[in-house]
Amino acid sequence: MRSALADQSTRERIRDAAVLRFARDGFGASVRTIAIDAGVSPALVMHHFGSKDALHAECDEQVLTEIRAAKNETIDELASGEGILHRFAAADEYAPMLGYVLRSLQDGGPVGRAFIEQMIEDAVGYTKHGIEAGLIKPSLDETARARYLVLSALGSLMLELTLNPSEDPSDISGMVRSFLGTSYLPMIELYTQGVFTTRRMLDEYLLYVPDPPQEAATEPPSE
Repeated sequence: MRSALADQSTRERIRDAAVLRFARDGFGASVRTIAIDAGVSPALVMHHFGSKDALHAECDEQVLTEIRAAKNETIDELASGEGILHRFAAADEYAPMLGYVLRSLQDGGPVGRAFIEQMIEDAVGYTKHGIEAGLIKPSLDETARARYLVLSALGSLMLELTLNPSEDPSDISGMVRSFLGTSYLPMIELYTQGVFTTRRMLDEYLLYVPDPPQEAATEPPSE
């Protein structure tokens, strides 16, 4: 029993060290560096995970699990009338997760794409939770909305870091604080109040959707 708990603790420590190291340096970080961060030997990392790819996969799973939990907890707090300012104060706590997500986005490839697609699928789930809690308005296409929100949020963060890079790329917490300082107000305002004062554009688009112009463009010209 004690041996199993000790193994679990060591495994989790290695995984958490890998999440932080991947967030700081990208997925090219070596097993040796991760082992040093975790206070173990590279051989012990291999003993627990078998390969760096397997460690990467477990890190993906853990980060996605933590994001889902944080989103659902925030929804529950808002729905119950609790304040969420403590979430802003805890930005440092979530910085490694956000850095990890950005590295996955930058890395691309099949693994990176699969990670982002899973984020979108999870977003559909916690958005449904928000709808059931009476906090979020339903959408005409929940999956499309979730995809847009996830990609637009990640894209805006990526652009912010590209246009205004940190002097210390490993300072994930500093980058997150800077981004939140300039982006949280407009983001929350947009989500809460919207932009347009009329739904005319939406109504016109819904009338237009069944007959998009590209279909007409593919028809052979009349003689």
